Amino acid sequence: MSSDTRRVQLFPEPVAAKVPEIIFLFWVAKLLTTCGGEAVSDYLALGNRQVGAVVEAGLLVIALVWQFSTRRYVAAAYWSLAYAIAIFGTGVSDALHLFVGIPYAGTTLLWAVVLALAFWLWHRSEGTLSIHSIVTQRREVYYWIVVFATFALGTALGDFTASVLGLGYLASAIMFFFIILIPAVAWWRFGLNSVVAFWFAYVVTRPLGASFADYFGRPRSLSGIGFGSGRVAVIVTIAVAILVGYLAVTRRDIQPAVRPASARMNPEMAPGKVARGGY
Repeated sequence: MSSDTRRVQLFPEPVAAKVPEIIFLFWVAKLLTTCGGEAVSDYLALGNRQVGAVVEAGLLVIALVWQFSTRRYVAAAYWSLAYAIAIFGTGVSDALHLFVGIPYAGTTLLWAVVLALAFWLWHRSEGTLSIHSIVTQRREVYYWIVVFATFALGTALGDFTASVLGLGYLASAIMFFFIILIPAVAWWRFGLNSVVAFWFAYVVTRPLGASFADYFGRPRSLSGIGFGSGRVAVIVTIAVAILVGYLAVTRRDIQPAVRPASARMNPEMAPGKVARGGY
């Protein structure tokens, strides 16, 4: 039996888009997973770091198998993998700083290069970075590689602005909130390419959510309010579960199987519907 046959049997090719439609609740879920990923990873780091690393890797493997075993978008599988990557990406980025000794500026630059390379390889291979094109297994692999790089980059960038630049977590969160408005306004008023606008906003959601998680979870001595990473992790995880359950039941974020001609000509966000998009 050939390796290609074994691969297809293990992870069958998709029969529909494997990512959600970009509605407002997508961004809510994305911010919650970024916030929760930071909090969960920080909480696991409080105990035995080796055990924590095994738990993070285990969650990632389980979520990867679940997501790639589906043949179309399934809310629970998709957001489980996004959450697992948020946790694992935080752990990897933090490990490069704490154990390898790379300063936050260095890890930020490193992950920025990795992200740029992933985008380049994806576009070179597929000719598009649109998430409405995630209908093959290869494109899905590129997509999740990019997602991982954005989470790792966001973690490093949030720590850089809070610690190295001395802004603290709350000021960093406020800064990233205004930064994330830039692609929305640029697309809405100045015709910024919607694929560029989407990925710009997607990258910024990570340091935005992570900064809020750190602000609530870290002690006052580290510019937080001392609520505790464990408590933040539990609360956010429950919120994610409720939201994903709602999406799974209502199916509001299922991409349409066939887009109308007008949408194919301009498959991005329709005027007046900033939250939706054909990214």
